[in-house]
Amino acid sequence: MYKMIVCDLDETLMNDDGTLSETNAAAIKAATAKGVYFVPNSGRSYTSFQNDLETMGLLNKTDQYTISYNGGLISENKGNRAIAINSMPFEIAQKVFETGISDSSADTHIYTQDKLYIYHPKEDDAKYLHNRGVSFEEINDVNLDRFKEDNIMKIIMDLPTMNQRKKMQQKVESVVDPQQLAVTFSSDRYVEFNPAGVDKGTASIQLGKILGIKPEEIISIGDNNNDLPMLKAVGLPVSVANGIDSVKKVAKYVTSADNNHGAIAEVINKFIL
Repeated sequence: MYKMIVCDLDETLMNDDGTLSETNAAAIKAATAKGVYFVPNSGRSYTSFQNDLETMGLLNKTDQYTISYNGGLISENKGNRAIAINSMPFEIAQKVFETGISDSSADTHIYTQDKLYIYHPKEDDAKYLHNRGVSFEEINDVNLDRFKEDNIMKIIMDLPTMNQRKKMQQKVESVVDPQQLAVTFSSDRYVEFNPAGVDKGTASIQLGKILGIKPEEIISIGDNNNDLPMLKAVGLPVSVANGIDSVKKVAKYVTSADNNHGAIAEVINKFIL
């Protein structure tokens, strides 16, 4: 019996326009009514999907949880109480940031525990974030000293092609030991840098241990590269129909529906209800 579902948001649970369908929301409510945890597991901040938690019936609920920043933060929904913080050492964050801003074709995101800051945001990136309810503050300062006392969760760059994203990874890994980093790609636009050992999979298992749930009792659902760690870590890895090939390859179930047509409801109806 599956006791927890960990689910990516963008291009998995959410429609392409950033909205949550009534079909998926109803299925999530039915699953939680049966005592199954539904845990959004996103690269984004928990602050960006509070309205969606309300639609799911999970907003501000005790003993309900979210995972943010690719595993950087696990929170209880009641008061958004942090129960595990897996932040990036400042010295590493500084080097990753400096490498990102050296490329004029990139805009560079700094995610602290509660806020997003973007160095020179591009118009299309800002629009993409706006459609998903993500707010941010623009910065032009190349010095990150203002964040020394904050928890920096991850740093990511928006770049137009996968080739450019992989070149950015190489640049970063030329100044930071790759063994100190967890690198993923998401949404066909971002290259993401977390501290080593921090990803959606480790956080899923971490939360499972807190709740007394074994990996084989967890379903994970995703579509993209940064979802692979959670797919590989659990009992039932699921790809939505629009998932990339590497995600479908590790999945034990691929939905018939894509993210715009109730893929999560399909999973819940098949394996939970």
